[in-house]
Amino acid sequence: MNWTLALPEIVLALSGLAILLAGVMQKRGQAFFSCAMMTLLAFVVTGVLVVISPDGTGYSHVFINDGFARFMKVLSLTGAALSLVLSVGYAREMEIDKFEFPVLILFSTLGAMIMASSGNLMTLFVGLELSSLSIYILCAFARDRVGAAEAGLKYFVLGSLASGILLYGISLAYGFAGTLEYAGLQQAVRGSAVLPAGLMVGIVFVLVGLCFKLSMVPFHMWTPDVYQGAPTSVTAYMAGAPKIAAFAVLLRVMAGPFGSMTPQWQLLIEVVSALSMVFGSLAAIPQGNIKRLMAYSSIGHMGYAMIGMAAGTAEGTRGTLVYLVTYLFMNVGAFAGIVAMRRNGRAVTRISDLAGLGRTDPGMALAMAIFMFSMAGAPPLAGFFGKLMVFYAAINAHLYALAAIGIVSSVIGAYYYIRIVKVMFFDTAVPALDRSPVSVSFVSVGMGLVTVFFVVGLGPVATAAQAAASALFR
Repeated sequence: MNWTLALPEIVLALSGLAILLAGVMQKRGQAFFSCAMMTLLAFVVTGVLVVISPDGTGYSHVFINDGFARFMKVLSLTGAALSLVLSVGYAREMEIDKFEFPVLILFSTLGAMIMASSGNLMTLFVGLELSSLSIYILCAFARDRVGAAEAGLKYFVLGSLASGILLYGISLAYGFAGTLEYAGLQQAVRGSAVLPAGLMVGIVFVLVGLCFKLSMVPFHMWTPDVYQGAPTSVTAYMAGAPKIAAFAVLLRVMAGPFGSMTPQWQLLIEVVSALSMVFGSLAAIPQGNIKRLMAYSSIGHMGYAMIGMAAGTAEGTRGTLVYLVTYLFMNVGAFAGIVAMRRNGRAVTRISDLAGLGRTDPGMALAMAIFMFSMAGAPPLAGFFGKLMVFYAAINAHLYALAAIGIVSSVIGAYYYIRIVKVMFFDTAVPALDRSPVSVSFVSVGMGLVTVFFVVGLGPVATAAQAAASALFR
């Protein structure tokens, strides 16, 4: 048992306990900032440990550390750290200035890392629940706000249902193979001439449970209300690290234990991907609340990312990983702008509240325009390269219809992204928004630069994504 393979997770878990203890020992109302800084430090240290961690399988084959796991862990840690930085500037205004807040983000990220390294269906479930339980609390953290309480309750009820479906699918897979380990499942599937109907149903249930976490159609019903009701920095976190972790599990399970069954599950993935892209693009058009618009946008983006998975190849997986990188940066940047939408100390979330922003705050308007054009897939911004790689993989896998649906959905989706740009630069100006704190401006500027100059780092990112994908298709 090589316990050092899980050293990053062990360090992060112990750091969470230490930060929790430190928060308890400080005066009430004064512990948030120090605990947030310690959490950021823990993320940085954990990230370094992840990068230098060796390949291998440990803990009786329930934990896998390879290039794919490291790639997804670094992405999850990055998303969590950026979301926490967004929280610092408006913690008191968003009613999240309690020391438990950064600790919950830490433990949710720990669950995401466990999911990325899962080598066993039960490890997958434990990591998923650790991440999900923390997010349920984060959604309702501003407990004096009715919207936040409603968001937390809706996500908890529907998330519990999805967890039950996932667990039932796991039990069916165990009943067929007699093991929960990915390697054992893979051998059982390959050694069976005719796949039992029970196993097929189990795979469908596992997919349903994970698609719920990704807010894929038709399991998306919780997304708009939860995105709107939760504190904005929590919404930014939910749209990043947990979805990356869910994709990590989905890719590992489908390419590993059930990789030889690709023809059986490929059509299901294609249908879910197509429905998500089309619905996300159409449902976002009439939205007047920018957080609800971003919820439907995230549904569409997960559909685009799943195109690479539908290809069922290493090239498709590489495209999905590159897409997730671009999505993370432009999504966090967009939410930095939404966090900064405050007038006279109160949060505003109507798209009309951005009217005339190009004249009242040109810097913020420029950053938001960059993120909107990138999400629409305009070259040469980051979003263009993400979509290009998944579409290219789909065409090489002869999924012409899926690629065509993706392209048409991108054109439709460009309407509501460009509408926001039009409101900012061409509509009659409304009273100016409050000045953004340094932490929010830092994230907005940083993500804007990454989005604009992503082409410079495309080579190294694509190389790392290729190495991660190769780890799954060995």
